[in-house]
Amino acid sequence: MVKNRQNDASVAAFLKALEEDRRAECGQLCDLMSRVTGSPPRMWGDSMVGFGSYHYTYASGRSGEWFITGFSPRKDKLSIYIMPGFSEFEAILGDLGRCKTGKSCLYIKQLSDVNMARLEELIARSVAVMEQRYDCQKG
Repeated sequence: MVKNRQNDASVAAFLKALEEDRRAECGQLCDLMSRVTGSPPRMWGDSMVGFGSYHYTYASGRSGEWFITGFSPRKDKLSIYIMPGFSEFEAILGDLGRCKTGKSCLYIKQLSDVNMARLEELIARSVAVMEQRYDCQKG
């Protein structure tokens, strides 16, 4: 399997292998992201679940495909991918709850640490930004 590329591995099998609490949280994220994107969950690499896709090209000429939004269950946290980054969403982050951010990753220990309505708004708004910037695919 090519690292971090979309593949035909089973999302259901991946989630089933998780611990019960993490599996339930990832099921919630799958439902939320499927609803927001209108796309089914797909495996990317061996540990990321992505929704939809877009093609990017850097100024250097390097290009590729990536998911519009997605998540990865880690041992001690959930990584939620907000691809446009967070500069446009500071108001939402202010009352999201306990979380940390990276360049395009939102790190949450557990979903009960955040306001789910605000999380859904963050994901929906980030997807809208991606759809404005790129020709996004739903499949």
